[in-house]
Amino acid sequence: MGKRAVGRRGRRRGPARGRGRRSNRSRRSPAHIVLAGLVLAAVIVGGGAAVASWQDDEAGTGPATAREVTDTLRSPEPTPSASASSKRPPSSPSPPSPPASPSASVEPSPSASSRRPPAPPRVPASGPGTFTTARADGDRVGSGPLRRYRVQVENGIDISATGAAAEIQRILAHPRSWAAHGRGTFQLVSSDADFVIRIATPATADRLCLAQGLNTRGELNCETVDGVVVNLRRWVLGSPTFRGSAAEYRHLIINHEVGHEIGIRQHMGCRGPGKLAPVMMQQIKGLNGCRSNAWPYNEHGTYITGPTL
Repeated sequence: MGKRAVGRRGRRRGPARGRGRRSNRSRRSPAHIVLAGLVLAAVIVGGGAAVASWQDDEAGTGPATAREVTDTLRSPEPTPSASASSKRPPSSPSPPSPPASPSASVEPSPSASSRRPPAPPRVPASGPGTFTTARADGDRVGSGPLRRYRVQVENGIDISATGAAAEIQRILAHPRSWAAHGRGTFQLVSSDADFVIRIATPATADRLCLAQGLNTRGELNCETVDGVVVNLRRWVLGSPTFRGSAAEYRHLIINHEVGHEIGIRQHMGCRGPGKLAPVMMQQIKGLNGCRSNAWPYNEHGTYITGPTL
Protein backbone atom coordinates (compact mmCIF):
# COMPACT_ATOMS: atom_id res chain seq x y z
CA MET A 1 0.00 0.00 0.00
CA GLY A 2 2.84 2.30 0.68
CA LYS A 3 4.21 1.74 -2.78
CA ARG A 4 0.90 2.50 -4.43
CA ALA A 5 0.48 5.64 -2.42
CA VAL A 6 3.90 6.87 -3.39
CA GLY A 7 3.37 5.88 -6.94
CA ARG A 8 -0.05 7.49 -7.04
CA ARG A 9 1.26 10.67 -5.60
CA GLY A 10 4.18 10.68 -8.02
CA ARG A 11 1.94 9.99 -11.01
CA ARG A 12 -0.50 12.68 -10.02
CA ARG A 13 2.10 15.39 -9.22
CA GLY A 14 4.25 14.98 -12.24
CA PRO A 15 1.61 15.67 -14.89
CA ALA A 16 -0.06 18.35 -12.75
CA ARG A 17 3.16 20.34 -12.48
CA GLY A 18 3.87 20.02 -16.13
CA ARG A 19 0.37 21.00 -17.18
CA GLY A 20 0.46 23.94 -14.73
CA ARG A 21 3.56 25.40 -16.23
CA ARG A 22 2.41 25.06 -19.78
CA SER A 23 -1.05 26.33 -18.89
CA ASN A 24 0.21 29.37 -16.95
CA ARG A 25 2.87 30.26 -19.53
CA SER A 26 0.40 30.19 -22.40
CA ARG A 27 -2.30 31.91 -20.43
CA ARG A 28 -0.36 34.78 -18.69
CA SER A 29 2.16 36.05 -21.20
CA PRO A 30 -0.19 37.93 -23.56
CA ALA A 31 -2.42 39.19 -20.81
CA HIS A 32 0.49 40.39 -18.74
CA ILE A 33 1.90 42.45 -21.61
CA VAL A 34 -1.42 44.04 -22.39
CA LEU A 35 -2.18 44.73 -18.75
CA ALA A 36 1.25 46.28 -18.18
CA GLY A 37 0.79 48.59 -21.13
CA LEU A 38 -2.64 49.71 -19.91
CA VAL A 39 -1.28 50.38 -16.43
CA LEU A 40 1.64 52.39 -17.76
CA ALA A 41 -0.64 54.44 -20.00
CA ALA A 42 -2.97 55.08 -17.12
CA VAL A 43 -0.08 56.16 -14.93
CA ILE A 44 1.34 58.57 -17.54
CA VAL A 45 -2.01 60.16 -18.39
CA GLY A 46 -3.45 60.24 -14.92
CA GLY A 47 -0.41 60.97 -12.81
CA GLY A 48 -0.07 57.38 -11.48
CA ALA A 49 0.34 57.04 -7.73
CA ALA A 50 2.47 53.94 -8.19
CA VAL A 51 5.18 55.85 -10.11
CA ALA A 52 5.08 58.69 -7.62
CA SER A 53 5.50 56.22 -4.80
CA TRP A 54 8.51 54.68 -6.53
CA GLN A 55 10.04 58.09 -7.13
CA ASP A 56 9.84 58.98 -3.44
CA ASP A 57 11.95 55.91 -2.68
CA GLU A 58 14.54 56.66 -5.39
CA ALA A 59 14.99 60.45 -5.08
CA GLY A 60 18.11 61.81 -6.66
CA THR A 61 19.08 58.62 -8.54
CA GLY A 62 19.21 60.16 -12.04
CA PRO A 63 19.46 63.44 -13.92
CA ALA A 64 15.71 63.52 -14.65
CA THR A 65 13.45 61.91 -12.03
CA ALA A 66 10.13 60.25 -12.69
CA ARG A 67 8.31 62.95 -10.76
CA GLU A 68 9.82 65.64 -12.97
CA VAL A 69 8.86 63.76 -16.13
CA THR A 70 5.32 63.21 -14.89
CA ASP A 71 4.96 66.88 -13.89
CA THR A 72 6.21 68.02 -17.28
CA LEU A 73 3.74 65.90 -19.14
CA ARG A 74 0.93 66.92 -16.86
CA SER A 75 1.69 70.68 -16.99
CA PRO A 76 3.27 71.62 -20.35
CA GLU A 77 2.92 75.34 -19.59
CA PRO A 78 4.00 75.90 -15.98
CA THR A 79 2.08 78.44 -13.98
CA PRO A 80 3.76 80.71 -11.41
CA SER A 81 2.71 78.32 -8.66
CA ALA A 82 4.52 75.44 -10.43
CA SER A 83 7.67 77.39 -11.34
CA ALA A 84 11.15 75.91 -11.09
CA SER A 85 11.87 77.89 -7.95
CA SER A 86 8.88 76.32 -6.18
CA LYS A 87 10.33 72.84 -6.73
CA ARG A 88 13.54 73.60 -4.88
CA PRO A 89 13.63 72.62 -1.23
CA PRO A 90 13.15 75.70 0.95
CA SER A 91 16.40 77.12 2.19
CA SER A 92 16.92 77.60 5.86
CA PRO A 93 15.98 81.10 6.94
CA SER A 94 18.85 83.55 7.32
CA PRO A 95 19.45 84.87 10.81
CA PRO A 96 18.00 88.33 11.27
CA SER A 97 20.43 91.21 10.78
CA PRO A 98 21.41 92.98 13.97
CA PRO A 99 19.72 96.33 14.38
CA ALA A 100 21.78 99.34 13.40
CA SER A 101 23.29 101.20 16.29
CA PRO A 102 21.92 104.68 17.00
CA SER A 103 25.26 106.27 16.15
CA ALA A 104 25.34 104.60 12.74
CA SER A 105 21.85 105.78 11.84
CA VAL A 106 22.38 109.33 13.04
CA GLU A 107 25.99 109.91 11.99
CA PRO A 108 27.28 107.42 9.40
CA SER A 109 31.00 106.88 9.21
CA PRO A 110 32.65 109.00 6.53
CA SER A 111 33.69 107.36 3.29
CA ALA A 112 37.30 106.92 2.30
CA SER A 113 37.13 109.86 -0.08
CA SER A 114 35.73 112.19 2.60
CA ARG A 115 38.61 111.30 4.97
CA ARG A 116 41.20 112.47 2.49
CA PRO A 117 42.80 115.84 3.20
CA PRO A 118 41.62 118.58 0.83
CA ALA A 119 43.84 119.30 -2.13
CA PRO A 120 45.94 122.48 -1.79
CA PRO A 121 44.72 125.53 -3.71
CA ARG A 122 46.01 125.89 -7.22
CA VAL A 123 48.52 128.70 -7.64
CA PRO A 124 49.03 130.01 -11.20
CA ALA A 125 52.70 130.10 -12.15
CA SER A 126 52.46 133.39 -14.03
CA GLY A 127 50.17 136.31 -14.71
CA PRO A 128 49.88 139.37 -16.94
CA GLY A 129 52.21 141.50 -14.82
CA THR A 130 49.55 144.20 -14.28
CA PHE A 131 48.08 145.04 -10.89
CA THR A 132 44.87 146.25 -9.26
CA THR A 133 45.24 148.72 -6.37
CA ALA A 134 43.00 148.34 -3.33
CA ARG A 135 40.67 151.34 -3.17
CA ALA A 136 40.76 151.60 0.59
CA ASP A 137 42.06 154.10 3.12
CA GLY A 138 42.64 153.23 6.73
CA ASP A 139 43.35 154.95 10.04
CA ARG A 140 46.83 155.56 11.27
CA VAL A 141 48.07 152.85 13.62
CA GLY A 142 51.08 152.93 15.99
CA SER A 143 53.64 155.56 16.89
CA GLY A 144 56.81 156.83 15.29
CA PRO A 145 57.52 157.98 11.74
CA LEU A 146 54.50 157.84 9.40
CA ARG A 147 54.71 155.24 6.67
CA ARG A 148 51.84 155.11 4.21
CA TYR A 149 51.45 152.01 2.10
CA ARG A 150 49.16 150.78 -0.65
CA VAL A 151 48.31 147.22 -1.61
CA GLN A 152 48.27 145.84 -5.14
CA VAL A 153 47.29 142.37 -6.37
CA GLU A 154 48.25 141.01 -9.78
CA ASN A 155 45.32 140.70 -12.17
CA GLY A 156 43.97 137.29 -13.07
CA ILE A 157 44.41 135.65 -9.66
CA ASP A 158 41.62 134.72 -7.27
CA ILE A 159 42.47 137.23 -4.55
CA SER A 160 40.64 140.47 -3.88
CA ALA A 161 42.90 143.52 -3.59
CA THR A 162 40.54 145.05 -1.02
CA GLY A 163 40.47 141.82 1.01
CA ALA A 164 44.25 141.51 0.96
CA ALA A 165 44.62 145.17 2.06
CA ALA A 166 42.30 144.60 5.02
CA GLU A 167 44.30 141.54 6.10
CA ILE A 168 47.62 143.39 5.88
CA GLN A 169 46.17 146.27 7.87
CA ARG A 170 45.20 143.86 10.67
CA ILE A 171 48.67 142.29 10.66
CA LEU A 172 50.47 145.63 11.06
CA ALA A 173 48.08 146.69 13.84
CA HIS A 174 48.52 143.47 15.87
CA PRO A 175 49.74 143.92 19.49
CA ARG A 176 52.88 141.88 18.74
CA SER A 177 53.70 143.74 15.53
CA TRP A 178 55.85 146.78 14.75
CA ALA A 179 53.22 149.49 15.19
CA ALA A 180 52.44 148.53 18.79
CA HIS A 181 56.03 149.05 19.91
CA GLY A 182 56.93 152.49 18.56
CA ARG A 183 58.65 151.30 15.39
CA GLY A 184 56.40 153.31 13.08
CA THR A 185 52.94 154.64 12.31
CA PHE A 186 51.33 152.77 9.44
CA GLN A 187 48.43 153.88 7.30
CA LEU A 188 46.70 152.13 4.40
CA VAL A 189 46.13 154.47 1.44
CA SER A 190 45.08 154.11 -2.18
CA SER A 191 47.49 156.76 -3.53
CA ASP A 192 50.55 158.85 -2.56
CA ALA A 193 52.11 155.93 -0.68
CA ASP A 194 55.61 155.71 0.73
CA PHE A 195 55.89 152.07 -0.30
CA VAL A 196 53.83 149.41 -2.07
CA ILE A 197 53.02 145.85 -1.03
CA ARG A 198 52.43 143.74 -4.15
CA ILE A 199 51.11 140.17 -4.28
CA ALA A 200 52.33 138.61 -7.52
CA THR A 201 52.48 135.24 -9.25
CA PRO A 202 55.85 133.43 -8.97
CA ALA A 203 56.99 134.45 -12.46
CA THR A 204 56.09 138.11 -11.95
CA ALA A 205 57.63 138.13 -8.46
CA ASP A 206 60.86 136.73 -9.89
CA ARG A 207 60.95 139.45 -12.53
CA LEU A 208 60.36 142.28 -10.03
CA CYS A 209 62.91 140.89 -7.56
CA LEU A 210 65.51 140.19 -10.23
CA ALA A 211 65.42 143.86 -11.18
CA GLN A 212 67.00 144.44 -7.74
CA GLY A 213 69.54 141.66 -8.27
CA LEU A 214 67.59 139.16 -6.13
CA ASN A 215 67.04 135.58 -7.35
CA THR A 216 63.82 134.37 -5.76
CA ARG A 217 63.59 131.14 -7.86
CA GLY A 218 59.79 131.20 -8.01
CA GLU A 219 59.58 130.60 -4.26
CA LEU A 220 60.68 133.61 -2.22
CA ASN A 221 59.51 137.13 -1.39
CA CYS A 222 61.70 140.20 -1.58
CA GLU A 223 61.99 143.87 -0.70
CA THR A 224 62.69 146.35 -3.52
CA VAL A 225 63.35 150.08 -3.81
CA ASP A 226 59.64 150.82 -4.10
CA GLY A 227 58.27 148.29 -1.67
CA VAL A 228 57.55 144.65 -0.90
CA VAL A 229 56.95 141.82 -3.37
CA VAL A 230 55.01 138.86 -1.96
CA ASN A 231 55.16 135.60 -3.89
CA LEU A 232 51.60 134.33 -4.41
CA ARG A 233 52.72 130.77 -3.68
CA ARG A 234 53.86 131.73 -0.20
CA TRP A 235 50.75 133.85 0.44
CA VAL A 236 48.43 130.98 -0.44
CA LEU A 237 50.36 127.87 0.66
CA GLY A 238 52.59 129.08 3.48
CA SER A 239 55.98 127.44 3.94
CA PRO A 240 56.91 123.76 4.38
CA THR A 241 59.34 124.72 7.17
CA PHE A 242 56.84 126.85 9.08
CA ARG A 243 54.78 125.09 11.74
CA GLY A 244 51.51 126.91 11.36
CA SER A 245 48.76 127.72 8.91
CA ALA A 246 49.18 129.65 5.67
CA ALA A 247 47.24 132.52 7.27
CA GLU A 248 49.76 132.68 10.11
CA TYR A 249 52.64 132.56 7.66
CA ARG A 250 51.25 135.70 6.02
CA HIS A 251 51.98 137.50 9.29
CA LEU A 252 55.60 136.43 8.99
CA ILE A 253 55.81 137.61 5.36
CA ILE A 254 54.48 141.10 6.13
CA ASN A 255 56.39 141.55 9.38
CA HIS A 256 59.66 140.37 7.82
CA GLU A 257 59.45 142.53 4.69
CA VAL A 258 58.11 145.60 6.51
CA GLY A 259 60.99 145.10 8.97
CA HIS A 260 63.33 145.81 6.05
CA GLU A 261 61.22 148.86 5.16
CA ILE A 262 61.68 150.39 8.60
CA GLY A 263 65.46 150.02 8.43
CA ILE A 264 66.41 146.49 9.59
CA ARG A 265 68.67 145.51 6.72
CA GLN A 266 70.35 142.38 8.07
CA HIS A 267 68.88 138.93 8.51
CA MET A 268 69.12 137.11 11.84
CA GLY A 269 69.79 133.53 12.86
CA CYS A 270 68.51 131.19 15.56
CA ARG A 271 69.69 132.08 19.06
CA GLY A 272 69.38 128.58 20.48
CA PRO A 273 67.49 125.28 20.20
CA GLY A 274 63.85 125.59 21.24
CA LYS A 275 63.89 129.40 21.12
CA LEU A 276 61.42 131.41 19.05
CA ALA A 277 62.87 132.25 15.66
CA PRO A 278 63.37 136.00 15.06
CA VAL A 279 60.93 137.47 12.56
CA MET A 280 63.96 138.76 10.64
CA MET A 281 65.22 135.20 10.20
CA GLN A 282 64.65 133.62 6.76
CA GLN A 283 62.60 130.82 8.27
CA ILE A 284 61.68 129.33 4.91
CA LYS A 285 65.34 128.31 4.52
CA GLY A 286 65.32 126.33 7.77
CA LEU A 287 64.85 126.93 11.49
CA ASN A 288 68.17 125.48 12.78
CA GLY A 289 66.55 124.30 16.00
CA CYS A 290 64.34 127.34 16.60
CA ARG A 291 60.56 127.30 16.74
CA SER A 292 58.44 128.94 14.04
CA ASN A 293 57.43 132.49 14.87
CA ALA A 294 55.52 135.14 12.92
CA TRP A 295 55.87 138.17 15.25
CA PRO A 296 58.65 140.69 16.05
CA TYR A 297 57.70 140.65 19.75
CA ASN A 298 56.68 137.92 22.12
CA GLU A 299 53.50 138.01 24.21
CA HIS A 300 55.30 139.96 26.95
CA GLY A 301 56.41 142.71 24.55
CA THR A 302 60.05 141.60 24.33
CA TYR A 303 61.72 141.94 20.95
CA ILE A 304 62.75 138.53 19.58
CA THR A 305 66.27 138.80 18.25
CA GLY A 306 69.15 136.57 17.20
CA PRO A 307 72.66 136.68 15.84
CA THR A 308 73.08 138.95 12.82
CA LEU A 309 73.97 137.14 9.62
